Amino acid sequence: MKKPIKSKLLILSLMLVVCCLSFMAPVSLATVSAAPSDESEVRSAVQRIFDQLKGGQYEALYDSLPSSSHSRMTRDRFVKALQNTRNMYQLERIEIGRVSVSGNLAVVDTTMYAHIAQPFNADGKLVVQQYLVREDGSWRVATGDRATIDRFLKSNPAFARKFPIKPTRAYINQNGQWVEIPLGRRPPGK
Repeated sequence: MKKPIKSKLLILSLMLVVCCLSFMAPVSLATVSAAPSDESEVRSAVQRIFDQLKGGQYEALYDSLPSSSHSRMTRDRFVKALQNTRNMYQLERIEIGRVSVSGNLAVVDTTMYAHIAQPFNADGKLVVQQYLVREDGSWRVATGDRATIDRFLKSNPAFARKFPIKPTRAYINQNGQWVEIPLGRRPPGK
C-alpha cells in the first residue's frame, strides 16, 4: 500500500474510533445502581447501539451514552460530529464475541465491519473491546480512548484485574487478506 493511502487510512480509522467510541468519562462503582444484568441484555444493548450508529440515529445514540458523557458533550455537538463522518464510511455489520458481566459493569469483544468510501474504496474492520455500565436500569456504552479507559480501570481495580484492556485493532482488506493498520503509532521505518 502506498504511504499516502496508508496515512489517510490511519487518520480515517482513528476518526472512526474517536467519533464512535470516545465519549466515556470515569465512572466509579459507587455511581451505578446495584442491579446485575445477564449476557443477553448486554448483547442486545451492543447490537442496538451499533444499529443506531449504522442507521444514523445519532440523537437516540446520544441517549445510549453514560450521563458523565452528557456533561462533556452536548447532544447537538455529538450529532453534528457524527453527521460529518457519514460520507466517509458505511457501517455494515458487527460481530459480538465474548461478553463478561460483573455486576453493573460489562466488557464485550466486538468486530465492526465497514466500507470506507473516502478517501478511497476499501473494506475495513475494527476489533474493539466495548465497556458498558448499567445506569438508570439500562446498559450504556462507556468505551473511549486509552487514557480515559485507564482512569476508569484505575478507579475500579477489581474489574481491571478480571477484564484487562485490549487495544483496538484496525484492518483493511487488501487482495482478500486482512492487513492490520497500526493505530496511534507509526510503522517501523516510516
